[in-house]
Amino acid sequence: MATIKHTLVALVENKPGVLNRVASLFRRRGFNIESITVGQSETPNVSRMTIVVDGTNTSVEQVRKQLDKLIETVKVTDITSDNIVLRELALIKVKATSANRSEIIQVVDIFRANIVDVSTDSLTVEVTGDEDKLNSLLNLLHTFGIKEMCRTGRIAMTRGNINEMGRRMSKQPESPES
Repeated sequence: MATIKHTLVALVENKPGVLNRVASLFRRRGFNIESITVGQSETPNVSRMTIVVDGTNTSVEQVRKQLDKLIETVKVTDITSDNIVLRELALIKVKATSANRSEIIQVVDIFRANIVDVSTDSLTVEVTGDEDKLNSLLNLLHTFGIKEMCRTGRIAMTRGNINEMGRRMSKQPESPES
């Protein structure tokens, strides 16, 4: 069977050690996590993990089920085949001289990225978008020389009006009394 990149979204209790238990589960099963991002969700005391892992549908489904059994797990969903919005953020420090600075700025503008820091020998670029956009910009900036780079990894959610907890999103927020 062919392996593909799977995007899993896990809602977990916001407690110490949960990230370690999740990463250990993947490690024990022989999976390399390509990216993992964790942050607060819309629910108090619940964090949202977006995990990107390469594997077959069957093997990733097994890990998803095991992840769902962890005590701190609220819900795990494989959104790989869903209609999703996904983004990454990257900060890229590029070598810049007075001779090539304007050319770098033009490339950055084409990608709708931002220059967030300027020094005598470098420019720091902030870019958000899908993996292809970031990789394309990186390929162009490599010709100038990349001094340093960091990427967040993928964050993703399904499009439309159903959230990861399986609840239909209302147009009006529910009142605390209901």
